[in-house]
Amino acid sequence: MRYFIIITTFTFSFLLNSCSVYNFTGASPVNAKTFQVNYFQNNAPLVEPGIERTFTLELQDIIQSQTNLNLVNQGGELIYEGEIVDYRITPMTATADQRAAQNRLTISINVRFINRNKEDDNFEKRFSFFYDFDANQQLVGSQLTTALDVIFERITQDIFNESLAKW
Repeated sequence: MRYFIIITTFTFSFLLNSCSVYNFTGASPVNAKTFQVNYFQNNAPLVEPGIERTFTLELQDIIQSQTNLNLVNQGGELIYEGEIVDYRITPMTATADQRAAQNRLTISINVRFINRNKEDDNFEKRFSFFYDFDANQQLVGSQLTTALDVIFERITQDIFNESLAKW
């Protein structure tokens, strides 16, 4: 019985110690307390007004919701900056009479990540995603909002994974 208690105590202690490194978002432990997201300028050839603000806020939100880092306006230990470099609508499929049946909105964002505490983690990378929609529909109003939500959710998650989760 004593042997069983020792083994159980050791196993339980090991499990508790192991859990302190894990978190449910998948973020690796980071030696930082603050982050900043600089405003992402819209430098795309085709400009859709307001998407730069929406993207900047989405990136701030995902980092705040999946980490315990504090958002600061300047002097952050982790810095995200960049620009929207492409906003493009292209036909994807055609009908028998050579008309577009489906279009694709693609957005690409160039991101520079700076980790002031660990320069080996710094990177500059282009992230991109798309949203397909019926060619007979105009991409305005709620349809545009839905498209941006889908695209920005994927891009911000990819940025989070690249910078903090190391996936």
